[in-house]
Amino acid sequence: MSAIAYIKDRRIITLIVVALLLAALDFAYGLHFGIEFNGGTQIPVALEHSVNVTTMSTLISALEQRLSTFGLEQITIEGVGDSQLYITVPTASPAQINQTINIIESQGRFDGVVGGREAINGSGILRDSIGEVPPQVYNNTVTWQVNFYISAAAERPFADAAFGQANKPIYLFLDRPTRTVILINSSWLGSAQLKKTPAQELSDMQGVLALGNQTVPVLSVSNSNSSILYAENYLSSNSSKAKFSTVFASVNLNQSLLSFLRANNYTVKLESEANMTPSYIPYTFNYSGVDAWAMVGLITAPTLSPALTNGNITNSFEINGQAPLNLTASQKLAYAQNESKKIASVLSGGALPVAVIPGTPTTIPPTLGAHFLYISGIAGIIAIVLVSIFMVIRYRKAFLVVPILLTTAMELFIIVSIIGLVGTIDLAAVAGMIAVIGTGVDAQVIITDEIIARKVDLSAKALLGNAFYIVWADAALLVIAMLPLFLSTSLVTVIGFSEATIFGALLSVFVTRPAYGAIISKRYA
Repeated sequence: MSAIAYIKDRRIITLIVVALLLAALDFAYGLHFGIEFNGGTQIPVALEHSVNVTTMSTLISALEQRLSTFGLEQITIEGVGDSQLYITVPTASPAQINQTINIIESQGRFDGVVGGREAINGSGILRDSIGEVPPQVYNNTVTWQVNFYISAAAERPFADAAFGQANKPIYLFLDRPTRTVILINSSWLGSAQLKKTPAQELSDMQGVLALGNQTVPVLSVSNSNSSILYAENYLSSNSSKAKFSTVFASVNLNQSLLSFLRANNYTVKLESEANMTPSYIPYTFNYSGVDAWAMVGLITAPTLSPALTNGNITNSFEINGQAPLNLTASQKLAYAQNESKKIASVLSGGALPVAVIPGTPTTIPPTLGAHFLYISGIAGIIAIVLVSIFMVIRYRKAFLVVPILLTTAMELFIIVSIIGLVGTIDLAAVAGMIAVIGTGVDAQVIITDEIIARKVDLSAKALLGNAFYIVWADAALLVIAMLPLFLSTSLVTVIGFSEATIFGALLSVFVTRPAYGAIISKRYA
């Protein structure tokens, strides 16, 4: 029979058209390979509590907005069940990965507080108006700045809160702590450089965190029995237990007090002196106020100009700061750029609907990923060769080698293309592809036996129909067996295996096995 007779068969034409179409799409869009093959870093992220599908979608969108604003355009975020995420980042330096983790774990709640009253929060920010100002260098100082506008609905509440507060600070927080108490060792209070007494410095810290019924108390604790007893009585009262759940404590606090806190079910976070104490900057002559306090999320505390405190509304704002003076010139510039980019990205993403806890990142170098891809390709070729050898040995027909190799290779190519175009080719998917090559032997044996055995006096078409009845049944059972894995929201690492297996089974009965059956039936008709 001539080659044209084979090519005219609609089943063979279907296989050729599908293969050519996918080849064109592969060329146009490329295949998506997972971290195992491209290299990169995967960050597991646990959620504070389980969420529904809508909340999970909102969370993923917020994180995507944050990370893309920060400059990470190729990140992928995948929900795992209802309480976990996998975030995959292209290969980056350890510093960039750490910066990414900082952005991820930021809750994103923005608050502007004036005189113990909320003047503005993140819901009033117009996301599209957020912009970074290039770092400004003046003598030994490098400053950064982020500008944004607020909505019309947020203008009046700000004007009311700022009224009469000329030259007073507006404390701009990102993730200001809630349900928290701060216990600072009294030995860390009082700065000769700032000419402040311990009482004055404690008052400054308390003023920063004053906010109606959301005030974060700051207690000075010494090693005296009376001071420790006061702190214990304060935190063991019913009202404190109802209002607070976390304690920021100096690392050198009395150990018995720390044990008492843990025994009363407080989450204790030990902090160094550098974190515990805020930084100061002069605002006006003979006056020095708190400027930033990283531990409590205070980004900056600019003073309000009189023009903003006369009751008139305004809609433009800025958040600014400066790089630490102990850095080199290039380090200051890099710090300022990263800081403004981080603030802008977090504000752009908005507050997260649920708190997140990043886990330990897993990094795969690009060279190792390329090696994995090479080994996987070799494994696929070996699987095809072994299948073909098995069929030739079983039937001792040299003619079978070409259609077997052709249909098996086509099937593998189609699976790779579909998964690589609409999803991601990872190690689990490759394992599924290799398994499909092996299970494909069953269908080929059934078809070949029916056609060439001729144990009954039936036409090739009837014999092929008998074979495909069995092939369809096997494929259906395989798909049913793989569906629980495919639909799983918790076993994300093996979903690729089920995808490849299901696609392979469906392609087998709809495209590749009909083409193989057409070739065999025409040869032995």
